[in-house]
Amino acid sequence: MARRPAASPPVDAPERIVDIDVADEMRNAFLEYSYSVIHARALPDARDGLKPVHRRILYSMSEMGLRPERGHVKSSRVVGEVMGKYHPHGDSAIYDALVRLAQPFSMRLPLVDGHGNFGSLDDGPAASRYTEARMAPAALLMVTGLDEDTVPFVPNYDDQLTQPDVLPSAYPNLLVNGTTGIAVGMATNMPPHNLVEVIGAARHLLTHPDASLDDLMKFVPGPDLPGGGRIVGLDGIRDAYLTGRGSFRTRATTRIDKVSPRRQGIIVTELPYLVGPEKVIEKIKDAVQSKKLQGIADVKDLTDRESGMQLVIEIKNGFNPEAVLDKLYKLTPMEDSFSINNVALVDGRPRTMGLKELLTVYVDFRRDVVRRRSEYRLAKRRERLHLVEGLLIAILDIDEVIQVIRSSDDAAIARTRLQEVFDLSEVQATFILDLQLRRLTKFSRIELEKEQSELLEQIAALEEILGDDKVLTKLISSELAEVAKKHGDPRRTVLLESAGQPAAASTPLEVADDPCWVLLSSTGLLARTSDAEPLSRDGGRAKHDAIVAAVRTTARGELAVVTSAGRVVRLGALELPTLPPSNGAPTLSGGAPLAAYVDLVADEVPLTLMSLSPDSPGLALGTARGVVKRVTTDYPKGSSWEAISLKDGDRVVGAVELTTGEEQLVFVTDQASLLHFSAGDVRPQGRSGGGIAGIRLGDDAKVVFFGAVDLNRDNIVVTVSGSSDALPGTDAGSWKVTSFDEYPGKGRATAGVRAHRFLKGEDGLLLAWVGRAGARAAQPNGVAITLPEADGRRDGSGSPAPAVIGGIGSL
Repeated sequence: MARRPAASPPVDAPERIVDIDVADEMRNAFLEYSYSVIHARALPDARDGLKPVHRRILYSMSEMGLRPERGHVKSSRVVGEVMGKYHPHGDSAIYDALVRLAQPFSMRLPLVDGHGNFGSLDDGPAASRYTEARMAPAALLMVTGLDEDTVPFVPNYDDQLTQPDVLPSAYPNLLVNGTTGIAVGMATNMPPHNLVEVIGAARHLLTHPDASLDDLMKFVPGPDLPGGGRIVGLDGIRDAYLTGRGSFRTRATTRIDKVSPRRQGIIVTELPYLVGPEKVIEKIKDAVQSKKLQGIADVKDLTDRESGMQLVIEIKNGFNPEAVLDKLYKLTPMEDSFSINNVALVDGRPRTMGLKELLTVYVDFRRDVVRRRSEYRLAKRRERLHLVEGLLIAILDIDEVIQVIRSSDDAAIARTRLQEVFDLSEVQATFILDLQLRRLTKFSRIELEKEQSELLEQIAALEEILGDDKVLTKLISSELAEVAKKHGDPRRTVLLESAGQPAAASTPLEVADDPCWVLLSSTGLLARTSDAEPLSRDGGRAKHDAIVAAVRTTARGELAVVTSAGRVVRLGALELPTLPPSNGAPTLSGGAPLAAYVDLVADEVPLTLMSLSPDSPGLALGTARGVVKRVTTDYPKGSSWEAISLKDGDRVVGAVELTTGEEQLVFVTDQASLLHFSAGDVRPQGRSGGGIAGIRLGDDAKVVFFGAVDLNRDNIVVTVSGSSDALPGTDAGSWKVTSFDEYPGKGRATAGVRAHRFLKGEDGLLLAWVGRAGARAAQPNGVAITLPEADGRRDGSGSPAPAVIGGIGSL
């Protein structure tokens, strides 16, 4: 037992002590406290979907005249008004509630238009003295009708003022904006929904009170979160709509794309509800550091006001982005769960409700609001009609009215005499006495008669609304439709029945070391194919561009690029973009420029690709001054090295990786001389060697092509002639295709044989190419061109070329 003093006794009175039971005292005190928290703080009203603090904020802003078309005021002014008049709690609690009403990532339909820093998903707002606020357009829908006796008013905390017990709420705010709150022994957690969908369900329920849950879910298939994202699995949503409790999973909206020429990445454009990018980045870093997550190279937050959410997760080469994404869903908030608990106050008592119960409470409430509004308007119009009828009587007999008033001793006597003479009510007589002389004109009489007619029509319409439930229902439905039309927007959240098979179960985390091809085009694009089999003959004919080199390797293998400076640069196949399987002819339009992988100096161009296989006979090089070299296969481990020592002014014009060592090496000069000899005539040299004489050149002649051909295949010679004085790319010249069999072999270091006869105005070969038949030419911009048919005139002239040729290739 505990003892406590009763009320303070008089000084002369003896002290009195009251015995009470501690258990009863604790029970009563806890019940009072819990009721206060549940009813006056933590749980929303099912009718307007607002907690008391939110309701008082909107009502105060309405009373302050902070309408959308007016200027913003300091948030601290609003907080002070709410705290001083209606909500005697801390200013920080009121400001936090005000901030949430203004956050577009928290509210599906914000009720406060905030100006300034109202926070983000990862950071809190600025202080109330720095921010400004006014009502948002949607807030007007919440308070419209307060002055028409639509809702009951109750005293404020000190009985000095009154405040609405609930707001009229022209739309189902509880479902549209959702809510969250923790009371004593219970909590609520409701997701936002789409305004158009919710109103559609409410209108259907208005006309079909016996509608089933499935009928309503045709209108409201699931939540619609402010930040978009994806909801995976709808079974939990249906449970929540049926029983008031359930859960669902939300996923970020992502796409896999190139983030650099070397790497792919995961682009996150939408995150789950109330999940910020900084939280995701922190979880990714923790998972990477703890070795739970592999394959992440970098994470960048590129979010801005113009492009919106943009979280870039760069994937390391060798890892499947789909498998990494599945790991991200499991280890980070990029996939989150939301537990629905639809608890709200109905008649002051907390109830757990499903979708139909929530809509039914709102629809019944809205019926009551519109009915009370109609009754108020009807009373006001009847009062006005009563006055208008009295005025019309006075105006018709205005002279007698004036005489009665002038002959009366005071206003009270005048009022009584007017009532007796003209059979008026006291209200009509008082109104006539207060009449201004300017209302006695002929036009005023016409206006009054028109107003009387309008009032009679309005009264008849209001009486019909109040007398016919169908008319009332139609009015409510049309008003809801107007709200949806004016304030609705498309759904943002995508609903998925299920997530499907997890990527990790079907896709390995790292890229398999499968066979593939690496291609180089005439415009300098690099790409890796996903084809495991050798490319077909048709595969060598690219739809766009001409393939000048192709190397057989594996997805995790290495290869090298040979440049005109005699350099060999090592590359990893995994770094290259992957082309889809070639159903017929491949295209390198999805390739990446070589410059993204190799730093080229001025005038240095890529020539070919090589596999770096130690089992090959080596690399053969030919220079512009006619030097030939075979390079041994003792390739260093560095990223690049020199394959030939060039003399000043010389450069490599062609390179080829030999396959048998018995191929024919081919030189073509700008003076149309072609020489070919066996690769076996050239002794391999180390990397420091400068090569040996390959072809004997005339004065001012230079080599324009060097390559190798297999005599066991059909080979062709393509020559393009023109004028050396023409600007590059302006003279298409003439071209000719000849069978390679027409050219006899000569010994190394000889002059070769003529391959092309020049026409008038032509002084040399602009381009030459020797290789397998079925080659493809391309313009400098990559547009493919079909070569002409081969003829037997080894020493003949060419025919006009259709366009400038930028490169020729064949596989």
